[in-house]
Amino acid sequence: MRAGRWLVVSLSISCTVWAEVSPPLPQTLEEAGAQRQKAASMRAEAERRHEAEQKNCYTRFLVNDCLAAAKKRYTATIIEARQLDQPARDFERAAKRQEVEAKEAQRLADQPRREAGQQESAERFRAEEAAQTAAREQKLAAKAAKAEEGRRKEAARQAKRQAKLEKRAQQETEREARQAAREAGKPAGGTGGAAAD
Repeated sequence: MRAGRWLVVSLSISCTVWAEVSPPLPQTLEEAGAQRQKAASMRAEAERRHEAEQKNCYTRFLVNDCLAAAKKRYTATIIEARQLDQPARDFERAAKRQEVEAKEAQRLADQPRREAGQQESAERFRAEEAAQTAAREQKLAAKAAKAEEGRRKEAARQAKRQAKLEKRAQQETEREARQAAREAGKPAGGTGGAAAD
């Protein structure tokens, strides 16, 4: 019976101590960061103090008792720092998880719009490519037509020149024929004219 009462009393004391030591749960990321920073500085201070106490213990008569007490204080501070750090770490982890889930939900919500935008962009690209190809083909066709026009004009010029040359050659031939006829008719006519005189 006494043992049971002792257990209940010790449990209630430990629960009371836990309730007093239990750190406040952070409500924002800033609070969580500050709480974690405080826990880190508590650990660093505990390390520094523990080293100093250990050095001091070696100057005393009851070294082991001193070291055990220093270790106990160190452990208590580390546990307190951990109890301060853990809820802050859990809060940060939960906040990060919520942020990731929110981003994923946003990404999924935006996916149809993004896909429509990509499809529109692809269609616009294809239309631009088709327009560029049509413009290129039109330019090539215009060049070909211009080249054909140039060839036709050159052929017409050549034909005109050829016709001119042929006409000149014909005129030259006719002139030569007239001159030959004149020359052929002159001696006969010159003699006949002299005879008539």
